[in-house]
Amino acid sequence: MGGVSPITSHVLDAARGSPAQGVPISISYASTSQAASAGQSSVIGRGVTNSDGRCPTLLEPTHVLQPGVYTVRFDTKTYFALHGEKSFYPFVDVTFEIDQPAPHYHIPLNLAPFSYTTYRGS
Repeated sequence: MGGVSPITSHVLDAARGSPAQGVPISISYASTSQAASAGQSSVIGRGVTNSDGRCPTLLEPTHVLQPGVYTVRFDTKTYFALHGEKSFYPFVDVTFEIDQPAPHYHIPLNLAPFSYTTYRGS
């Protein structure tokens, strides 16, 4: 996808009905689900959502995805603190497993102080 991270995200603040700018995001990788469960993941990228709530630079565009388990961590406590609010969830982890890597994965998050939803985007 020339110039775009192979894993991207988009965070929407469902309570405000707008993009969630300023959400710190990290992504970790483990080669197996057993390694991930045992806490043997390594952080491979970091970013912050932009004014459109997107994080297009989570990984370098040239990063080659490997089969394994990836966890995208959204630092929701920091985001809500920017707005003078508390969050029931200090962070949201979205963990998924890739068997046969595709060129691009999109991980959206719909966020509110007391709830969140996610799905595999396109």
